[in-house]
Amino acid sequence: MEILIRKAETADAPAITEVLRSLGLFALIDNEAFQSTQERVARHLGLCMSDDSHLVLVAQASSGEVAGYCAVHWLPYLILAGPEGYVSELFIKEQARGQGVGGRLLETVKEEARSRGCTRLMLLNVRKRESYQRGFYAKHGWEERPEAANFIFRLDV
Repeated sequence: MEILIRKAETADAPAITEVLRSLGLFALIDNEAFQSTQERVARHLGLCMSDDSHLVLVAQASSGEVAGYCAVHWLPYLILAGPEGYVSELFIKEQARGQGVGGRLLETVKEEARSRGCTRLMLLNVRKRESYQRGFYAKHGWEERPEAANFIFRLDV
């Protein structure tokens, strides 16, 4: 599959919404109107594009279809020699998986991180997800940190 990796634009909101809705992973997205998801995606894309601390990339097939996307946030840490890139979202449409799309997105993120002088990249992968089960990130050189625990505090309940 021929893929172009490029920065996302606000006009990509419908295509990114399609990617998200195709996954069937998120109750909020699965249970709301397409237009509501698209409006939120467009609003969040606008926030990400408002300064240089975020990067959203899309993987676009030669047909023009967006096969997937990746969102990265550049975080300065006082305890590290350079910033950390946090990959918060990497989603690929099911029919595009296994064709190198995710790997191309990760390579582009690595290149950008190096150009920014980052010390490391970090991401979370839910263990029950197919990408974790097939070792997608490990195959791309990422290491799982067994000594770390990930905590969240819910503000939406």
